[in-house]
Amino acid sequence: MTTLISKEGQTVPSVTWPARVGDDWVQISSDDIFKNRTVVVFSLPGAFTPTCSSTHLPRYNELASVFRANGIDEILCISVNDTFVMNAWAANQEAENIRMIADGNGEFTAGMGMLVDKNDIGFGKRSWRYSMLVKNGIVEKMFIEPQKPGDPFEVSDADTMLEFINADAEKPQSVALFTKPGCSFCARAKGALEAAGMDYEEIVMGTDASIVSLRAITGRETVPQIYIGGEHIGGSDELIKYLSGK
Repeated sequence: MTTLISKEGQTVPSVTWPARVGDDWVQISSDDIFKNRTVVVFSLPGAFTPTCSSTHLPRYNELASVFRANGIDEILCISVNDTFVMNAWAANQEAENIRMIADGNGEFTAGMGMLVDKNDIGFGKRSWRYSMLVKNGIVEKMFIEPQKPGDPFEVSDADTMLEFINADAEKPQSVALFTKPGCSFCARAKGALEAAGMDYEEIVMGTDASIVSLRAITGRETVPQIYIGGEHIGGSDELIKYLSGK
C-alpha cells in the first residue's frame, strides 16, 4: 500500500458531488461546505459495513451536540459509495446529525491521498479510514488509521477528535428506553428527557425488542424502562424522580 501522508496545513480538495435529494439531483460544492466554517470530517471504507455502522457513525451522531457546543459547524461522513447507498444508510442509521457525502467517483478521497485498493475483498477503490478537523478549508488536524491489514479503527473515532478539540468537553450520558406504541407513560418519559435536553435511543417493543428481551434485560415486563449511563432507572415515575435530583 502507498504510504498515507497527513494533509495538515493544506487545503482540502475542491470538488462537486452529485447528490440525490428526494426526487431531484443537486450539486454539492465542497467549497461551499468548508469556506468560512469549522467542519469535522470522518471517512470510512463503506456504508453498511460492520465497524462503520456499529461504532464509527453512531458515536459521531451521538456526540454531535457536544461538537456544536465546541465550535463545530457541521460533521461530514464521506465514503466512496453512490448517493443512493449513502441515503439508504443514513435512513437506516437515523444519523440525523451527520451530513452524508457520497464521494462516488473518489475524487475528494483521491485528493486527500486516502484512496486505496480494497480489491482483495471486492470493494475496488475505497477510502482509508480517517478523520480531520477543517477550518476555512484548511486541514488543521488529521487522524489517520495505522496501515495494518484489515480495517483498523484506533484513532479516527469521535471521542479522539473531541479530545483534540476540547479535552475538557462534557460528554452526555448514553440514554436508552424501552417503549411501545400508544403508551402514555412512554410519551411522558420521552417528554421528560427532551425537556432535560437529553438525547436518547428508543427501543420499540414488537419492532426492536420482544417481551423476552425486556424481561431478560430489565427484570420487568412493563414499559417504559429507562437506562442512563448503564444504570437502570426504571419507569416514568422513577425517571421524573431521577431528573428532579440532578
